Amino acid sequence: MLAATRQSGPGAQRLLPWLLLLAAWRAGSAQLRYSVPEEAQHGTFVGRLAQDLGLPLAELVPRLFRVASRAGGDLLEVNVQNGILFVNARMDREALCGRSAECGVHLEVVVERPLQVFHVEVEVRDVNDNPPVFPATRKNLFISEARALDSHFSLEGASDADVGSNAQLTYRLSPNEYFSLDVPTSAEQVNPVNLVLKKSLDREVASELLLVLSATDGGKPELTGSVELRITVLDSNDNAPVFDKSLYRVKLPENSSNGTLVISLNASDPDEGSNGHVLYSFTTEVSPRLEAYFHIDSVSGDIKVNGKIDFEENQLWKIQIEAVDKGNPPMFGHCTVLIEVVDVNDNAPELVVTSISLPVPEDAPVGTVIALVSVSDRDSGANGQVSCALTPDVPFRLLSTFRNYYSLVLDSGLDRELVSGYSVVVTARDAGSPALRASASVWVEVADVNDNAPAFAQAEYTVFVRENNAPGCHLVTVSARDADARENARVSYSLVERRVGERLLSSYVSVHAESGRVHALQPLDREELELLRFEVSARDAGVPALGSNVTLQVFVLDENDHAPWVLPRGAGGPASEAVPVWVSRSAGAGHVVAKVRAVDADAGYNAWLSYELQAAPNGAASGGARLPFRVGLYTGEISTTRSLDEADLARQRLLVLVKDHGEPALTATATVLLSLVDSGQAPAAASSRAAGVAGVAGVAAAAGRVRAGAACAGGASAVGSWSCSQRRRQRVSGGEGAPKADLMAFSPSVPPESSSADSGVQQDIFGNVSTLILGYFSSLLVSVTY
Repeated sequence: MLAATRQSGPGAQRLLPWLLLLAAWRAGSAQLRYSVPEEAQHGTFVGRLAQDLGLPLAELVPRLFRVASRAGGDLLEVNVQNGILFVNARMDREALCGRSAECGVHLEVVVERPLQVFHVEVEVRDVNDNPPVFPATRKNLFISEARALDSHFSLEGASDADVGSNAQLTYRLSPNEYFSLDVPTSAEQVNPVNLVLKKSLDREVASELLLVLSATDGGKPELTGSVELRITVLDSNDNAPVFDKSLYRVKLPENSSNGTLVISLNASDPDEGSNGHVLYSFTTEVSPRLEAYFHIDSVSGDIKVNGKIDFEENQLWKIQIEAVDKGNPPMFGHCTVLIEVVDVNDNAPELVVTSISLPVPEDAPVGTVIALVSVSDRDSGANGQVSCALTPDVPFRLLSTFRNYYSLVLDSGLDRELVSGYSVVVTARDAGSPALRASASVWVEVADVNDNAPAFAQAEYTVFVRENNAPGCHLVTVSARDADARENARVSYSLVERRVGERLLSSYVSVHAESGRVHALQPLDREELELLRFEVSARDAGVPALGSNVTLQVFVLDENDHAPWVLPRGAGGPASEAVPVWVSRSAGAGHVVAKVRAVDADAGYNAWLSYELQAAPNGAASGGARLPFRVGLYTGEISTTRSLDEADLARQRLLVLVKDHGEPALTATATVLLSLVDSGQAPAAASSRAAGVAGVAGVAAAAGRVRAGAACAGGASAVGSWSCSQRRRQRVSGGEGAPKADLMAFSPSVPPESSSADSGVQQDIFGNVSTLILGYFSSLLVSVTY
């Protein structure tokens, strides 16, 4: 009959700190016991495993219900549909456990989601499938007719491979008038079975006797074995050798070296001569296997070690010794030597580590079962008592779940980015002296979880690009690194779309999704957009995806792509019209008669303007006289170089060349018509100095972009038109809506121009150079407000 019992082990109470896994471990530490007879046929029912564990049948397949431990091979199997444990292969108790009183197969049953581990013991019950067996089927005995009544003759008993009552033997002797049977009553039955002479032998009456000795075990049904005893009656030899004891008990440490003395036997024979000369030997029933381990000296009776004595192979040796004299006929004496092998700590523990949950996600909760550990030691007593420990400084611990069974569980949090894996070494140590150790290692890989967002190499990227760039030119490469692995670390880039004025950001720039290379999609115009500020997003491929943004500032650097533009005199006058200026002939040297005003849409050196007179197409003075006018190099003011006189032509045409400092320089020209009049004849002489002079613009389209307008034309400054062009508001794109005008650059002021022409020129040069240098750096070190 099959039986199932449940035992409660100590494993659950050890796991009280792990509240999340308390219920699972209580179930995991409870033990089931079943019982099944050996030799049961395939398919024999063992127990309702799932039902006894409290697992619903509908959850068995989804939760991967299975037998994880194969300590018993494929002897037992479980049906995952109905949860029944059944016999899968023939079980021979004697092959599994030898003559051990207890025999069982240990199973580890695992279910997942959540993980639970159960320990099941299946007892293999002994059945009486082995009959008693004598060492030989026939034994020859030589007994003198002179032997006294009640003489004992030792016989080798039978052995039975079964255990318990199935191995309890009862001996019987076939009916005869000469001999009876003396059977030992001790449970060990180590004393020999003896024939007892109860009637004197007479060789002349019966020279040979045939008897049968049978042994019957206590099984149901009982089994019997027998040996035939052939007794030859010999002529008298008065005395047989007699040992000091009929049973000798000896303890022998295992691993004793060859030649170690086990015991010295002594049998005495009171006869004289050859009748009292005794020789020793193993009985004929001794197996050749025993002779491979022990040797007996036939003369001295010394028994010595002859091979490797292993406690784990055989713990007890029973040797039948025979002493025979040299009489005619010879006389025999017998004794039994019982050698108890003493265990020595010569076997290191054995470890088996079975992985359950590898690799381990880095966000696995504390208490997650990583692997199952089983340990065994072939030694006995303290030599076979094993304790286990882990290498230090690992986030794991061992929990004892059953006798010599442990679970390797997570003891603290994991972070794959700090440590990607652990080499966990389990060390088993027995309690012997000296202690023996064994180790087993398991590599615990930490699986990545998407817990890190991509991080850019820089907090902000600042890029300088010259205007009029080629479409598709490379601006910068952004790079973000993700500390995760595989898909969780695969980064893709994209623009954070927004509007730049009336257009979308994506019409200006693009970013390659894989490389992070940022390209300008079209030529940039500094006069339209001086700073483009936008964000690039980096996202990983994890689920859910994580991302971060970085800000890019693209400063558009100026190129000399705009020629100077001469401001018209009036609001309605065309730039190409030459306007006459009245000059009194009484004007002295250094008198300012007019001023040419020009601006440049560029910046920096490209907008720094200078003025110079060109030869007039129709001649400026008669007779090659020196021209009485000059123009300020950086102010554009036209002044007299000397006092005017009657020899000077009444009408003077001046051609003023306006040139910027770009490379190559761009120019514009202005034509000034001067009319020399006598004092008191100039109707507009008082206002002529403040009048603007019309000019010819080098690039007509630039007029629409210049934002200085009439306000820039209003005042006379020593730094000239470059200063005016720099006072305009610069256009910056940093967010949604229209471009902002928070970025401004101002040129420093300079002292008023002196009356001296030379000093005025020097002031123009000094003021413009200093303004140029300061203005250039101030344009780089601007402050931007958003």
